[in-house]
Amino acid sequence: MKSSIPLWQRSSVRIVGALVLLILLGGAVGGIYYTQIPPEQPIPFPHNFHIGVGAQCSYCHTGAATGPNAGLPTTDKCWGCHQQIEPRNDNLKLVASYGSEGKQIPWVPVAIQPDFVVFSHQPHINAELTCETCHGDVARMTVAEPQKGQNMGWCLDCHQKMSTPEEFVLLSDCATCHY
Repeated sequence: MKSSIPLWQRSSVRIVGALVLLILLGGAVGGIYYTQIPPEQPIPFPHNFHIGVGAQCSYCHTGAATGPNAGLPTTDKCWGCHQQIEPRNDNLKLVASYGSEGKQIPWVPVAIQPDFVVFSHQPHINAELTCETCHGDVARMTVAEPQKGQNMGWCLDCHQKMSTPEEFVLLSDCATCHY
């Protein structure tokens, strides 16, 4: 005999629906968390130490002021300093081995934008924003970490707070970042 209770009102369907919803929500939250865990690097690089001794972000990330991305330091850049500063440190022996083999250190980028986002540091530098505005207080980070929740809403919120209404119209145009 056919039930007179509509399908969407049956408790078993509601339970299954709730479980599916929880699984999807858990996957989304887990995916966001997983993508914001600092990747393991081939050589430990203590950002806090380097900043503490006076290194500027732009010294290692030379593309930030001139190119579409900040870039990562070359083996020559690292070894240029460290052949004279603590060359016997175990981690620096790894730098030396990459250099002697003529290989680049395979750094893993930390702040990655999706393929559908076009980003340039240049307008942010021209606006005199500091690296910390978007990347957090790297001077306190042993390992550079991606900023939690750094997404389109996060960017738009900052653009709205830091610009005039006229500027925000341009900054919130989809084509500004998606072309």
